[in-house]
Amino acid sequence: MIQYTQLVKRNLLMYLRDKGVVFFSLLSMLVVLCLMVFFLGDINIGVLTDELSALPGRDAAKDEVDAYLLILAWTIGGIIPTNSVMVTLSSYSAMIKDKNSRRSDAIYTSPVNRTTIALSYITATCLASIIICILTLAFAELFFVIKGGNMLSLVSHFSVISMIVINSFSYSAIMYLFATLVKTESAWSGFGTVIGALVGFFGGNYMPIGQLAEPLQKIVKCTPIIYSTVMFRNVICKDTFDALFNGVPKEISEIYGNTMGISITLFEHNISPIICCVISVVTGCVCLASGMLVLKIKRRKGAK
Repeated sequence: MIQYTQLVKRNLLMYLRDKGVVFFSLLSMLVVLCLMVFFLGDINIGVLTDELSALPGRDAAKDEVDAYLLILAWTIGGIIPTNSVMVTLSSYSAMIKDKNSRRSDAIYTSPVNRTTIALSYITATCLASIIICILTLAFAELFFVIKGGNMLSLVSHFSVISMIVINSFSYSAIMYLFATLVKTESAWSGFGTVIGALVGFFGGNYMPIGQLAEPLQKIVKCTPIIYSTVMFRNVICKDTFDALFNGVPKEISEIYGNTMGISITLFEHNISPIICCVISVVTGCVCLASGMLVLKIKRRKGAK
C-alpha cells in the first residue's frame, strides 16, 4: 500500500509540475470559452431571445438577462467534462514517457506487481482530473455569481462534485486503455490533438446536438462525452432554465432543452442524469477491464 501511494504521488506530481502539459490539457476549454465570448454566445442568446419575444406577455429585458445566464451556465456545463477528457489524456503523458525513457524497466523490476503500477497511473490521473475540474467549477461559479447568477444549491453542488468523480474515473479508464496501445510520445501527442479537436464537437460545445443532422446525432450519441455533458448541463442549468422558461409552454422548453443538449433522448425516450452517470460508469468499467486485459496479454508476450 505504501508503494502504491508513493507511485500515485509521483505520477500526480509529474503532471502538476509540468506547466506545458497542464496548459495544453486546458487548451480545449480555452478554445470553447473564446468561441462563446467572441462568437457563439451572442448567437445563442440572440436566437433564444428572438424566439421568446414571439410569445405574448414576455419581458424582453428580463429575458435577455436570463438568456445570458442560461448560456453562461450551459457553457460551464460543457467545459467541465471537456476538462475531464483532456486532463486525463494529458496526465498519461507520464506513463508514455516512462515507457519511452525505459524508466518503466526500473519500476517493473521493483517489488510491486504490474497491476498495482497500472492502478497507480489510473488513480493519479483520476485525482488530477478531479482537482482540475473542481477548480474549474469554483472559478466558473464565482464568475457566474459576479455576472448576476445564483450559486448552486448544496444538493446541486453535491450532484456536480459526484459527477466530477464519476466522470474522472470513466475517462481515466478510457484513456488508460488507449495509453496501453500507444508506444511513442509523438503518437500520443497526435492522438491528443485529434481528441482535443473532436471533444468540443462531440460534447455539443461548438454546435448543440439538436442542430446536427440526424445521422450525426446518432454518431454523437455513441460517444460517452455527450452523456457527460448532458448530466452536467442538466444540473447546472436547472435554475436559470426554469427562470427563463417560466410561463412558457412545456413543449417549447422541452424542444429547446433537447436541442441544446440540456436533456437528451435515447431510443426516443428522455434519459435522466442518473442514467447518464450509469452510462459513464459502465463505459469506464468496460475500458478499465479492457486495459487490464491488454496489460495481461503484453505481460505474456514479454512486452513492457
